[in-house]
Order: sequence, then C-alpha cells, then structure tokens
Amino acid sequence: MVHIPVDIEKAVQKECKRRGYSEKTAKAYIYCINSFMNFTNKSLDKISKRDVRLFLEHLSERGKAGNTMNLYHMAMRFLFENVLDKRMWINIRYSKVPQRLPIILNKEEIKSLFEVIKNPKHKLMIQLMYSAGLRVSELISLRLEDLDLEKGYGWVRKGKGNKDRLFILASSLKNPIQNFISSKKLNEYNYLFTSFNGKKYNVASLRQIIRKATKITGIKKRVSCHTLRHSFATHLIKNGYSVLEVQSLLGHKSPETTAMYIHTASPTLIKIKSPIDSL
Repeated sequence: MVHIPVDIEKAVQKECKRRGYSEKTAKAYIYCINSFMNFTNKSLDKISKRDVRLFLEHLSERGKAGNTMNLYHMAMRFLFENVLDKRMWINIRYSKVPQRLPIILNKEEIKSLFEVIKNPKHKLMIQLMYSAGLRVSELISLRLEDLDLEKGYGWVRKGKGNKDRLFILASSLKNPIQNFISSKKLNEYNYLFTSFNGKKYNVASLRQIIRKATKITGIKKRVSCHTLRHSFATHLIKNGYSVLEVQSLLGHKSPETTAMYIHTASPTLIKIKSPIDSL
C-alpha cells in the first residue's frame, strides 16, 4: 500500500535533503509537483500513470522546451518512486538541446570584466568561476581542503546530481589564491569565500558584481554568472579540446549537453573540407 504523506512539500524537501540534492532542486521539484496536482485536481492516491502522461502531453502542446519537459518528468518520477515508493515510470524522452544557444563572451570581453572589478576578492571569485567553469553554487561552496594548489586542481563536492568532480586551477591564479588564503580569517565551515559575517558568500552579491562590471565595460550582451561557465566551455572547444574532455570538466552526464558549445565556438573549428574543393 502506498503511503501518502500529510504534507507532500515537506516530504519532498526531506527526501531531497536526505539524498544530498540542493535547495534549488527541491524548490524546482515542488513547483513542478504543485503544477501537476493543480492540473489533475485529484488526490495522490487517485492519480494514475495516465494522469502523468496527460500532464506531460499538455506541457508539450503548450510548447515547453526540452529542458523544461525533462525537469517536470524528473519531478514526477522523484515524487512517485522516491517519496511515495510507487512505481510510476513513463518511458518518455525529450531533447535537452536548448532552443537558443547560450550567450558567451569573447576573450577580450572576459578580460575587460576582470579589469573593471577593483575589489581583489571579487575579482578572484569571478576569475576562478571563469577559469574553472564553475557554477556559482559550486564556487561559494568551495572549502580550503577542496583545493590542491601544488598539483593545480580542486574538487567540487556534491555538485549537480550529488556528484564530486575535479576542476582545473589556472597557473596564473595559484599565487593570488594562496595569498588570499594566507590573509583570510578562518571560518566555521572553512569556506574559501565568505561574506563579511563569516558565513557562505551570497549568490545575489555575486550576481550584482557581474551586473555592475558588465555595465561599466559597456558590454551589451545579457551577462550572468553562468555566462562565464558557457564562455569557459566555448573557449576550451576553440582551443582544440574535445567534447569528452570538456564534458568531464563541466560535470555533464551526457556529451550531447556539452556538444552545444561546438555551435557557439568559431566556424573555423570546422576542419572538414567540402569535396567540391578537390574537384
């Protein structure tokens, strides 16, 4: 018999926490589940596999993007299989290829961002985020023990999908990072970057740093923290690294996700010659 929690939102939050999922993931799942419940207008014990399929078809008809469809699908699966312990798998796959290619900055624009950020800590955070392709949540969660400056790499602990992954540390940032560590006060959780009160750095503050720097440089593109990660991946592809190499550094589950950066890289990457040129 399926156990139906009294408070489904709390049950989802609890199960996400138990599995090490981020708060952002828990909120996204709860939003999707609430949308589903409003659509069906049924209690959980009355919901069938057909209701889930009809809901996903409804979203598809409304033109939801592949990534959005996958999120709803995963939320439904999480609810029934992990929270309710009820087999509800529906074998539907949606393309994760985005409808629009990500915005990237060229190398000159990246350098101009660095130049206008005068606060040394802020500049180091932005440089590290770009140089290693880190998500903003991964950057602010870095601890001192996650870095091996001598060997030139670090570790993202419990990143997206609750997985650890290795990232590269740029040679040019080793001394600035070491000097920063030497000058900072220790904090309770040993975070590399903290706010003024010693707690984990605020994501909103980082976004504000990026917005301000973008405005000063006069860059007209819509730049966010994630733009630095997109730019990191694109620049690696342009430098001749393979999709599989970049996939590993980004922590993507599928090479198809990483392959989109081929399209954002320069057309000069296409080395195949048309047969007409040899006629």
